[in-house]
Amino acid sequence: MKKILLSGFGDWAGSSANPAKAVADALSGEVIGGVRVVSVIAPTLFDEMIKTVTDAIDRDSPEIVVMMGEFNGRSMITVERLAQNFVDATRYDMGDLSEARPQGVPVVSGGPAAYYATLPLRAMVKAMRRAGIPADISDTAGTFGCNLLMYGVLHNIASRGLPIRAGWIHLPSLPETAALDANLGLPSMSVETQVVGVRAAIAAVVENESDIQEPIRSRFQ
Repeated sequence: MKKILLSGFGDWAGSSANPAKAVADALSGEVIGGVRVVSVIAPTLFDEMIKTVTDAIDRDSPEIVVMMGEFNGRSMITVERLAQNFVDATRYDMGDLSEARPQGVPVVSGGPAAYYATLPLRAMVKAMRRAGIPADISDTAGTFGCNLLMYGVLHNIASRGLPIRAGWIHLPSLPETAALDANLGLPSMSVETQVVGVRAAIAAVVENESDIQEPIRSRFQ
């Protein structure tokens, strides 16, 4: 059976309830559109996260890789269009679990400026909206760990010529994060709703080798 590798993150320094881990755990082992989901949880360490996911690619030989992370402050599930070869953690005033805070450095020295996701983004958004889940396309994955992992995995796939489609899904914070006094007013979405959305997005990836051409209206900035 074909496989899709679904990656999530554990806790970051600023989050003790990462939706990416919760969704990855919930969908692990599920068969969607005839493709089995294999989940991996990447460590929240800049120096280790890329290797963890590329090792999982070598071990599980997936046809598709979907990576996920939390984007604090977004109200919708967003699919990323591109990852840039740039890390600037200091602008977020937060490091990884080792407190590493790289500033203004490339993910891969000498690598291309950016990689585009190779997933059918319009089809994914349309499928999530059809399932009743707020979703949109994003043109910025930030310059923190999510962008670093997305770029690193896309670079690994491209440089090795692997026949794998890959991309990134950003998830809103969970309600328990938004309920903290320091986060009052933060947009949130339940893990159950996020699971429905990601399941619909994965089904769209499986069904669409290339993206649909129907325009997708956006309100996300």
